[in-house]
Amino acid sequence: MRKVHRSMAVRIVDSADVSDDATVGDGSSIWHLAQVRENAVLGENCVVGRGAYIGTGVTMGDGCKVQNYALVYEPAVLGTGVFIGPAVVLTNDHFPRAVNPDLTPKSAHDWEPVGVTLKDGASVGARAVCVAPVTIGAWATVAAGAVVTKDVPDYALVAGVPAKRIRWVGQAGVPLEADGDNRWICPVTGDRYLESGDKLARDESPHYN
Repeated sequence: MRKVHRSMAVRIVDSADVSDDATVGDGSSIWHLAQVRENAVLGENCVVGRGAYIGTGVTMGDGCKVQNYALVYEPAVLGTGVFIGPAVVLTNDHFPRAVNPDLTPKSAHDWEPVGVTLKDGASVGARAVCVAPVTIGAWATVAAGAVVTKDVPDYALVAGVPAKRIRWVGQAGVPLEADGDNRWICPVTGDRYLESGDKLARDESPHYN
């Protein structure tokens, strides 16, 4: 990775506002009217869509996609291959106020930002809101329009307001099918998963027909 500059390895359209203090990995694209703030770090082969906002110091792993008009506020941390859908909001203030109790304007020194963490492969659907501080587990999926107020387990599909788990999903993003005795199978890849309590994990044990 390198400090951002316009080169063959990084595509930044002229209407984007990208800080000279941001770091953007090779192969990444930043599209019209997007803003990437100071000290943000984007991995390789990332895409930041039209009108999206990447806050100061946000960290994104390789292969992330932030779709049009999504707002990723600092200090969010995105793992590898995270998908952020159109108009998603990742908040950073659990108790928001414009002013202090004495009605003086709040400054950056009057509150401490808290971030949303998304682990590898996680996806957040269009117009969903993740209320910091929450963690979205690896390969989990947040349905469009959901409001996430609690941590989401790995491989969980959550939906609603507030968001609750409604299914399990595999790494292909497709809902898993029951395979008996707390076991699940992906109809696309054939990968198998084992449920234990409120958690799901890849089942790496050998299977025989």
